[in-house]
Amino acid sequence: MKIHIPRVLCALAGVAMFVVSCARNPVTGRTELALISEEDEIELGRQAAEEAMRTIGVVDDQGLQSYVQGVGSRIATQSERPNLPWTFRVLDDPTPNAFAFPGGYIFVTRGMLGLMDSEAELATVLGHEIGHVTARHAVNRISEAQVAQIGLGVGTVLIPGLGGLGGVLGTGLELIFLENSRDDEREADALGFGYALERGYDVREMDDVFVSLDQIQQASGRSPLPTWASTHPSPGDRVAAIQERIQALEGPVDSLRIGRAEYMGEIEGLAWGDDPRNGFVEDGVFYHPGLAFQVSFPQGWQVQNLASAVVAGPSSRDAAVEVSIVSGSPQQAASAFLNRQGIQAGETRSTTINGLPAVVSSFQASTQQGAVRGISAFVAHGGDTYAVIGLATPGRFNAYQNTLQQVIGSFRPIRDRSILAVQPLRIDVVQLADAMTVDEFLRRHPSEIGRAEVLLINQIRSTNARLPEGQLFKRVIRGRVEAASL
Repeated sequence: MKIHIPRVLCALAGVAMFVVSCARNPVTGRTELALISEEDEIELGRQAAEEAMRTIGVVDDQGLQSYVQGVGSRIATQSERPNLPWTFRVLDDPTPNAFAFPGGYIFVTRGMLGLMDSEAELATVLGHEIGHVTARHAVNRISEAQVAQIGLGVGTVLIPGLGGLGGVLGTGLELIFLENSRDDEREADALGFGYALERGYDVREMDDVFVSLDQIQQASGRSPLPTWASTHPSPGDRVAAIQERIQALEGPVDSLRIGRAEYMGEIEGLAWGDDPRNGFVEDGVFYHPGLAFQVSFPQGWQVQNLASAVVAGPSSRDAAVEVSIVSGSPQQAASAFLNRQGIQAGETRSTTINGLPAVVSSFQASTQQGAVRGISAFVAHGGDTYAVIGLATPGRFNAYQNTLQQVIGSFRPIRDRSILAVQPLRIDVVQLADAMTVDEFLRRHPSEIGRAEVLLINQIRSTNARLPEGQLFKRVIRGRVEAASL
């Protein structure tokens, strides 16, 4: 969790108001069903992108963000839709993935960047996502869904849910799960290959990305993002198709840009894996070193840590606790919350929670998912006000009341200096002084991750490979402790 209170889950409404129409696809020239204008497409993508950035968070490295924006823009502005508001961002998530929202909003995760080793690879991945936008794949899927709903007489588009806690994830993340067809993926592969080639990138690097994605396994189920493999067809067949395109290339290819040194320089120091400074769970306690607070959850509760909030609850999903940062003092925040439409406030009192000023109240609320009962606490800590809200279904509130009170009462500052000082693992780029074997590299430049993972992030396919002198390779080291954290 970083900042911001999460938005409730939205759906596209008013489908019955659309008139079925057709439009010419800017890539294929074919006439296709189009219920969404380009203006609406851009607005939908903008809202979804904002939701994704609020929920997941972006990497706090303006240099890296500018670099990725530059690579993407050079490709997109030469595509069939150069006038879209093309926006490229790196999300602060360890899950390897990249995805596109309608209207030209494209994201790549830091987990994906850590798997690649050249600007040419980045260009082909961004080119693939640009292809989804230029060919209006998401727009076509939404249009088809809208027509299906019209036929059923339903006035909303039903997008498959994430199965998360309490519906805290919004439209931005839901659109990631609006899967493209295999034909769409193949078309995006071909477009991305062509876009990168037109901009002078060595597209022979493209298959390396898919091979790495085929090998990696999701390390944790805590990320709200899916892996690439769960939202894209199997990479195996796609690698073969890319290799066929490579073999069909005409003219010199040795002069095409790889950009390995430039790329490796940009990802130097990038966090690898989960970033504990944004929150981690240990023995049932959620710690957030960056914001210096902790809160305890019952054994067996599922914890979802987002940029906007941390949400936890039992697998039965009949109760939940959410912690987020809100505006104003505890008194102002409590008043704003309890005076919302649909909320009935119970007893409200000013108190302290582990020495922190707080306003606590019971409440009842009517939501789109039904009625709930709950306990809210607004707590002052570190110059911010934290909303710690526990709720349960009316029939289960009495059973959960003591548990919710205990969770709220466990909110406190972190005092353990070792937890406050924890740092993420980070990518360190090494230039080899001489040629060496894989074993020699691992011995001379040890990593905090296992051998197989080191080979994976360096795209070393054989354990017997000999690494050339002067080449750049990645290792993963423990981040330096920052004095300010202490």
